[in-house]
Amino acid sequence: MLYYLFEYLEQFDFPGARMFGYVSFRSLMAIILALLISTIFGEYFINMLKKKQITEVQRDASIDPFNVNKKGVPTMGGIIILIAIIIPCLLFGRLRNIYMILMLVTTVWLGLIGFADDYIKTFRGNKDGLNGWIKIAGQITLGLIVGLTLRYSPEATMHERVTSHIENNITVFEKSPEVKSTRTTIPFVKEHNFNYADMFSFLGETNKYKAGWIFFVILTILVVAAVSNGANLNDGMDGMCAGNSAIIGVALIVLAYISGNVVFSDYFDVMYIPGSEELVVFMASFVGALIGFLWWNGFPAQVFMGDTGSLTIGGIIGVCAVIIHKELLLPILCGIFLMESVSVIVQTQVYKFAKKKGMRLRVWKRTPLHDHYRTSMEQVLRNDPTCKVLFQGKGPLQHESKIVLRFCIVTLILAALAILTLKIR
Repeated sequence: MLYYLFEYLEQFDFPGARMFGYVSFRSLMAIILALLISTIFGEYFINMLKKKQITEVQRDASIDPFNVNKKGVPTMGGIIILIAIIIPCLLFGRLRNIYMILMLVTTVWLGLIGFADDYIKTFRGNKDGLNGWIKIAGQITLGLIVGLTLRYSPEATMHERVTSHIENNITVFEKSPEVKSTRTTIPFVKEHNFNYADMFSFLGETNKYKAGWIFFVILTILVVAAVSNGANLNDGMDGMCAGNSAIIGVALIVLAYISGNVVFSDYFDVMYIPGSEELVVFMASFVGALIGFLWWNGFPAQVFMGDTGSLTIGGIIGVCAVIIHKELLLPILCGIFLMESVSVIVQTQVYKFAKKKGMRLRVWKRTPLHDHYRTSMEQVLRNDPTCKVLFQGKGPLQHESKIVLRFCIVTLILAALAILTLKIR
């Protein structure tokens, strides 16, 4: 809103009006405001949750070797994150930008799904929450909305290549025609711009592009669901999901800025996506909201984000990566989310397979993976006396604050590596 106000005032030479034309200025304002909202408003919201007794009722000290009791801690704190993201975007974002609209739709859509899940768990006493198939249906629908919008919106275009040369001591940039494309970035490959349509060349020149877009939409659905659920699984310790996601958000700010800047697109030889610089403003709000939330969510947590926060966080990361056509970087950038998801899938499938053979076998002591490091064999055998564990570990059990710190360090390394892939070919 303020962007359009100052754009209007600029024609009257209003002092400082031109500042709102700079993405860097609006992004810094967004991150500061989001941080202030999540810290200041967070305190009032937490007190309200306590008064209304909207607190955690399922976690207790019996699952923690350090006897950390989390019963009675307010939940549904993801509402703090959502508000801290949306308000700065409404104030400092270009609300007619198609990418900003998609990100706001993603935030509200997954926020409502997560809220419904938390509501059922908290107020109806159903620990399973919202039916899993309803969650998946919601994620699929969002993936369709994003994929089809990128396919059919006339504003969602790109220049597949940007080149530059010097004329009269002035750098001149030449852009390829503005097109709708399924081109994406492949890490560690020299010619790292790859078009999904090329996989379907056997269908003929016309049909391969149709097949490429169908593949792109399906991939978008898979990315949204996978990253959203990965973030949800990562949300099991104080500060874990918020800390990891803030780091990932900073990396996406860098990638979005490169994609929306003609100079850097040329330098890094990636697609130039006009309008994608607005994602920098959105992701700045995202990072600010998460850092502010850590004020209350760091160990010992005074509030949990719940599915309202974790599902939305993962969806935002996934959709942002798809918009800037960096979705193939997500296995690196979101490596922690990937490990958490794979650990649960492997654990479940191995346990089921072994059970059919009359055995009790686990790969890890407990999943998601972060719980493995704070679970003792005594705890496992207490619940399943005949169970065998492949990876028991030899070191002492770790306190959750140390596990969170180490996981965030790993994410920091992976985020740096994801950015470096633009030059490492």
